[in-house]
Amino acid sequence: MNEAVVLGLAKESLMVALEVAAPILGASLVIGVVVSLIQAVTQVNEMTLTFVPKLIGVFVAMLIFGPWMLETMSSFSAGLFANMASYGR
Repeated sequence: MNEAVVLGLAKESLMVALEVAAPILGASLVIGVVVSLIQAVTQVNEMTLTFVPKLIGVFVAMLIFGPWMLETMSSFSAGLFANMASYGR
């Protein structure tokens, strides 16, 4: 296994991790900005107010994108294990 193979696998694994994490991080970001805007308009500066909406948003995002996330991770893992013999050279 040479450096090119290791770097290629590392790059691909990081890209899969970013793809899988993006929907949950995006939902949390959007909810955080919306709640911050509401807090700025109403001048209610409660730090714990963002926790429950973000928790609900992340749960909904996992329900919606969960099957796709699982399929993406499963296909990456299956490809990794299928090509494992060629990595050993």
